[in-house]
Amino acid sequence: MRLFVPLVLSVIVALPTLAAQPFRAVNRLYVYPLTADTFEVIEDRGAGARGIWCAASDYTKSAGRDGPRKRMYILEPRRPSKTVPGRNGVVFTLNPDERLRNTPSSYSVSVNRKGENLPVGHAYLFCDAIIDDLFDRF
Repeated sequence: MRLFVPLVLSVIVALPTLAAQPFRAVNRLYVYPLTADTFEVIEDRGAGARGIWCAASDYTKSAGRDGPRKRMYILEPRRPSKTVPGRNGVVFTLNPDERLRNTPSSYSVSVNRKGENLPVGHAYLFCDAIIDDLFDRF
């Protein structure tokens, strides 16, 4: 019993830190879960909009949240990060409210406008060039 209580307490203390661990996308950008349906992609390595959408889709697929018609929506456009001080990030949601869901479509790929959205599969296509570059090195 003396060993059991400290073990249980250490597990309870460790659980919140495990939940806050970032996901590292195929393009090496970090993604931090915020809630069950929202997450933040941290801008890094000179990644532009395509790289950020790639990381968002990779996270969504890895979390098993993709589907044939699943879309990702920008909840908070590019701005100072909520999770990493001194960095910029973009917050995405998989469960938009009605106003976000009705945002007019755009032909450009951007991370600067709230409501921009893409299907997960479409955004994941932005990762293909990154994966090809990795294999071209060998």
